[in-house]
Amino acid sequence: MKNSEKLIWEQMKSPKSGTPIGNGGVLVTASAHSRTSHKLLVLLILFVSITYVLYSLKLVSTSRACRENTLFSSTDTKLSASVNATATTTTTAIRLNDDDDKTQLRHVVFGIAASAKLWEQRKNYIKLWYRSKDMRGVVWLDNKVRTEKNESLLPPVRISGDTSKFAYKNKQGHRSAIRISRIVTETLRLGMKDVRWFVMGDDDTVFVTDNLVRVLRKYDHNQFYYIGSLSESHLQNIFFSYNMAYGGGGFAISYPLAKALSKMQDRCIQRYPGLYGSDDRMQACMAELGVPLTKETGFHQYDVYGNLLGLLGSHPVTPLVSLHHLDVVEPIFPNVTRVEALQRLTIPMKLDSAGLMQQSICYDPSKSWTVSVSWGFAVQIIRGVFSPREMEMPARTFLNWYKRADYTAYAFNTRPVSRHPCQKPFVFYFSKANYNDTMQQTLTVYEKHRVPNPECRWKMANPSSIERVEVHKKPDPQLWDRSPRRNCCRVMKWEKKGTMVIDVGVCRENEVSEA
Repeated sequence: MKNSEKLIWEQMKSPKSGTPIGNGGVLVTASAHSRTSHKLLVLLILFVSITYVLYSLKLVSTSRACRENTLFSSTDTKLSASVNATATTTTTAIRLNDDDDKTQLRHVVFGIAASAKLWEQRKNYIKLWYRSKDMRGVVWLDNKVRTEKNESLLPPVRISGDTSKFAYKNKQGHRSAIRISRIVTETLRLGMKDVRWFVMGDDDTVFVTDNLVRVLRKYDHNQFYYIGSLSESHLQNIFFSYNMAYGGGGFAISYPLAKALSKMQDRCIQRYPGLYGSDDRMQACMAELGVPLTKETGFHQYDVYGNLLGLLGSHPVTPLVSLHHLDVVEPIFPNVTRVEALQRLTIPMKLDSAGLMQQSICYDPSKSWTVSVSWGFAVQIIRGVFSPREMEMPARTFLNWYKRADYTAYAFNTRPVSRHPCQKPFVFYFSKANYNDTMQQTLTVYEKHRVPNPECRWKMANPSSIERVEVHKKPDPQLWDRSPRRNCCRVMKWEKKGTMVIDVGVCRENEVSEA
């Protein structure tokens, strides 16, 4: 039994065996058909499964890609919106800062040194520039003065504190220098609010306040700044210091520096009893504080005598901030008083303060003339061709503070007044102005200064036929927001007999001052 079962089992295992199994091989055929069916079923299932898997993967991939694209698109949109919002906010902030953070006249407090003896005369200079509705300031006097009803336009008057405890040992000076040197400190102690700068000046100083603000805006009022200029006299600067600001021309001290000064100035003054004036005492204290002078050449001490035509006719390329020693020099316009001359200067000052006194140099090639325009002050016409290098140097129409000194005693380059009869300039002084709303430009008129001109034998056009000069110029309040450069002028064709017409403005592309 066991042997027969073994044989049958082995035959069933081996399909290659030809021995039939029951019913004549029917079992073998059925088994083969069954295996074929199973294979087809497995292949079908496998095919369906693979197809399903591939379809599912594709579907999932597409869905994910769409979702990611949507996500990135949404993120990009949000990021872009965020950047734009930030940019807008920043731009708005910048605009607000431009409006809110810029120094204005209301941030400046003037400390004006004056004496009771000269008050009646010199208060008229202060009235020319001080605007009580827009400005703050204090006049510091040594003694009481009588005030009148119409003096509401002036700053309030105060008496300086007692300085008798301070030693003064300079035999050539006056101890009022100690009183004046403490004006910034005394003004600070008044406790005024929202102050950024203290500006010191004398009672015979005239400020161009719009230009003063333009200069102060260049500096951070939260830092220590001592801003001013030197004397025109080299000898003065040697005697006092090339690091000292001259108070007559005016100087500015930032609020934090004024606070630091007030804490130590009285001790500082005690250490320098031998100094001459107030300005050198101030500079000595600045040196102890470690603060150097920041030079701005638009502050003018004018330590000179005589005629300012040479200096004002060749003003440096910088805003005109102040004029001083107006009782010493001649009136800036001829045949009028000093105050009347300065009142006339306020006309162009109001029209275009940034361009006031700014020099332009051009030529009339058809006549071989050199033309120099000091806008708002004077026009000069000279026979021949003078280079800009020569014309930008002040002609010595003035005398040195030390009358025995020669031209080498100035702190800047100068040129001699020409002695040749044909090269004496024809000068035309400012007389009137108006503003054309349609053209948006100013018209300033300069009348001929009627003085005898020596006979010239040159065979060339004679400027004596010109009676007046008209200058057209667009106001340019942003002039000093750009890099410093002289304006250009152009001699235009003119139809009126005896009237020269000149256009002044920003230099055009490739425009050069050349004959």
